Amino acid sequence: MRFTTGGSSTRSWEPAVTADTSDLHYWLHWRVSLCALWVLGCMVVAAYLIWRHEGPGADRRPGAAGGGGKDPRPGVLYDDEAWRPCLRDIHPAWLLAYRLISFFVLLSLLIVIVISDRGKIFYYYTQWTFILVTIYFGLGTALSIYGCSKIADENVGTSRTDIELGSYVVGGTAAKPNVEEEDGTREIAGFWGYLLQIIYQTNAGAVMLTDCVFWFIIFPFLTIKDYNLNFLLIGMHSVNAVFLLGEAALNSLRFPWFRIAYFLFWTALYVIFQWVVHASTPLWWPYPFLDLSANLAPLWYFAVAIMQLPCYVVFRLVIRLKHHLLTRWFPGSVIRG
Repeated sequence: MRFTTGGSSTRSWEPAVTADTSDLHYWLHWRVSLCALWVLGCMVVAAYLIWRHEGPGADRRPGAAGGGGKDPRPGVLYDDEAWRPCLRDIHPAWLLAYRLISFFVLLSLLIVIVISDRGKIFYYYTQWTFILVTIYFGLGTALSIYGCSKIADENVGTSRTDIELGSYVVGGTAAKPNVEEEDGTREIAGFWGYLLQIIYQTNAGAVMLTDCVFWFIIFPFLTIKDYNLNFLLIGMHSVNAVFLLGEAALNSLRFPWFRIAYFLFWTALYVIFQWVVHASTPLWWPYPFLDLSANLAPLWYFAVAIMQLPCYVVFRLVIRLKHHLLTRWFPGSVIRG
């Protein structure tokens, strides 16, 4: 049996085809129905969370969080939060530099993976997530450039006003605009800002799920098979998490709990993609626990569905720890997202 995890290697294993997945009888088994129930259940929960909490009318829906105060919607995002660091003393250019370097490194790895694996890159959840992380840093870089240019324009306008009024401004003050304005006067983020937020929180769960499944489930199997890890495998299952955690430490993006819905949709979309591919062509499954012919398939699908919750919660706890430490160490500079 050969088994691969998405990286090229002279010693890899692909699972053998256990059944003809293009045969209609394969999909009429009770195991398939039960696995489909888990996937459908995740999608229904995700759709409900988005309907209840997302969008401008969410605060008027029954049971929605908020309902008063300055910030009635937990999912609201302000324009500057997409490109401003978590501390006022850090210039947005530093976040821009971090995102640009991360994007360059991830894109370089992605190009190498495409050259190495070609069409197989779209066959694994790992690569799907890796592509999404790369897209996030690319979009984040673009929004950081927008933010830095906005600050530069504000500084130029402030300098001209000061010159006209004959006033003196202490150097560097204009580079740190006040963000403690009333929420009613702050500009709400547009489409690209919310897209960045959604991809960010999708990545948070997907990266944790990818790396946990690889290092705690797949890797022990590879060790038994005397498998030699290569640079691409290590990079895909570690660099993405390192860069995303660094991003989480620097940015001021919020992390509302209900956007786990997009992570659930992302995982369900991958599973449905695999089902469509296998229903069309008899192929081996990229991950053994996706094989619907196995007696334990419903248990595996249920386990992966449940694993999504702790994977998302762990990243959310990291964000809470970050805010706790920043509030303690930099009380006068921290920007609460």
